[in-house]
Amino acid sequence: MGLATSRRGRSRLLPRTIRGRSAAAAALAMALVLAAGGGWLYVILRANLLDNANGRTELAAREVAARADAGPLPSLLPAPRSGVDVVLVLDPRGTVVATSRPSAGPLAREFAALRPQPGQDAASKVLCCSRAMNGERGDVVVVRATPAPGEERYVYALTVLNDVDDATHAIALGLLGGAPPLIALAAAIAWAVTGLALRPVTAIRTELAAVTASELDRRVPDPAGGDEVAALARTVNATLDRLEQAVARQRQFVADASHELRNPVAAVRSQLEVALAAAARPDHRSGHGTACRTGCPTDCRTDCRTEGRTDCPTDCPTSGAVRAALADTVRLQHVAADLLLLARLDARVPTGTGEPVDLALLAAEEAARRPATRVPLTVTAVAPVPMRGRSGQLERLVANLVDNALRHAASRVEVSAFLDETAGQAVLEVADDGPGIAADQRERVFERFVRLDAARDRESGGSGLGLAIAREIAHAHGGSLVVAPGGGGARLVARFPLPDGQPGKPGTRPGAL
Repeated sequence: MGLATSRRGRSRLLPRTIRGRSAAAAALAMALVLAAGGGWLYVILRANLLDNANGRTELAAREVAARADAGPLPSLLPAPRSGVDVVLVLDPRGTVVATSRPSAGPLAREFAALRPQPGQDAASKVLCCSRAMNGERGDVVVVRATPAPGEERYVYALTVLNDVDDATHAIALGLLGGAPPLIALAAAIAWAVTGLALRPVTAIRTELAAVTASELDRRVPDPAGGDEVAALARTVNATLDRLEQAVARQRQFVADASHELRNPVAAVRSQLEVALAAAARPDHRSGHGTACRTGCPTDCRTDCRTEGRTDCPTDCPTSGAVRAALADTVRLQHVAADLLLLARLDARVPTGTGEPVDLALLAAEEAARRPATRVPLTVTAVAPVPMRGRSGQLERLVANLVDNALRHAASRVEVSAFLDETAGQAVLEVADDGPGIAADQRERVFERFVRLDAARDRESGGSGLGLAIAREIAHAHGGSLVVAPGGGGARLVARFPLPDGQPGKPGTRPGAL
């Protein structure tokens, strides 16, 4: 639990985009390089400056030691060269023998403890924060002098390290001051270069997002070159080719199957209708005048001869079976027609801008074709709702929505057509007071062959293709079809864009057609 939480916390700290991560990685790399390189440069330069200062100081001390070996020294020595500040000579007891600065007693007491090790003639030390040196840092070198007639002398040379400290301080400030701009520059370069490298990926993503079931012919741009992005584009296009071919084969199969089923199903329906019509005609009798008409089924004729009847009984079992078979055949014919229409809609064959259509008039005509419905059907509109489209398909859309509403309504169905002035759309609403559609099912009802729990009976629930066809027709006209929330029952709303230049009108609906 804690490990997963820490991982999520770290992931939130990282940039989400590749450009951001590349820029952050470049900035971090530059910071590490500057830290390592700057630290190394600082240490090397400081060591070099200290070595130079120590060399100058030791040279000054050896020059005075050489003079001491040659003979007596004056009590006041000349000022040393090469930036050395003080030179003084002490005897083994720490008494000042000679010095280049008067009042060198405090320095003598500070330096007296520093002596060369046995077997060596020189030693050095960096003194810091000494009161005798006014709190400054200094490099002290001592050289042993051995005059021939007298006792040993110790020559001390001091170089104050203010110049070294100032130089290293300036280097440190330069490194610290130059690091942020260099880090920002590295991040900016990484951001720009990554953006240029990912620009084809962005184009591929945008084009791929536009590929839908109705636009499978779209392809992503293929950048020139042989890098990974170009290989990705070619792979995506090859995948889209295979997908388009597979979908085309599937659609062609559905269309072919639906088309091939139409003729056999129509023939079966005709034969069943002829059989039922023949069974209902009170025409020709047999030559003996005792049998039923020849159109009566065989199993019913026996009953007729026995009972001396001339008409076929209305409750003949075979006639009921023929009627049931005819009903199933009609249903199968409708399913085949629906599948063929869906296949054509899936193909998305360009149809141009269509013809002028009045959506309100289509709704009124659909209501007029249904004079006796199970529940009252009301169409409401205040003015024509003109748009452009294919009238046959739009009539099918209205019919499917009304069929669905009548199937589930409890006491009423209301159809409204109006113009939405704000959105510039033609709107068709079909509402009923039935059980409604749950929020989590409002998209599922538009899937093919889907029936909700309240409509699973095939006799009352339909084939499950009506709403799918209606939505495909709406999409084919550049519109939409959704289940609107709110209210009792279900309310399906279809919206269509108005032709360019057609003004919208207020969407009030006070009257009924």
